[in-house]
Amino acid sequence: MSRAHRIDDRAPVFVISVAAELSGMHPQTLRQYDRLGLVSPRRTRGRGRRYSARDISKLREVQRLSQEQGINLAGIKRILELQDEVGALSEQLEQVQDTLDSMTPAQRRVFSADTEGEISALRRGQRPERRPGGAMVLWRPSRRS
Repeated sequence: MSRAHRIDDRAPVFVISVAAELSGMHPQTLRQYDRLGLVSPRRTRGRGRRYSARDISKLREVQRLSQEQGINLAGIKRILELQDEVGALSEQLEQVQDTLDSMTPAQRRVFSADTEGEISALRRGQRPERRPGGAMVLWRPSRRS
C-alpha cells in the first residue's frame, strides 16, 4: 500500500470503553496507565480520552510484558520509551535516505546534515549554512589498489 493510501494508525478515534474492549482491559486500568505515562491518549476539548490504533497496540504490549514476562510497570515504561526512540530514529533515517536517493551522484559527494537530519547538498568549496549542531560530511570513494 502506498504512503498516500495508508490508514493513519495514530489517529485518535477510540473512546476509552472501546479501547478497553479492544485491548482486553478494564477502563480503570487504562486510566491508571495514562496517569503513569505508559500509554497517554490524546484528549478532546472536553478532556475525554481518545485512543489510536497505535495506543491499542501499546496497551496490548504492556499487558503481554506484564503478564507473560513479569516485567514491572517502571520497566515496561522504559521499554516503551526506547521503542519510541528507535521508531523515531528509523523514521529520521528513512527521510535522510530518501533525500540522498533524490540527489545526483555529484550532490551526494559533499553535503551537510544537521541534528534534525536535514540534508543540504553543497558545491565544492561551499560552506554549509551555520546551524547549531550541524556537521559537514565529505564523502570520498575508497581507492582500490
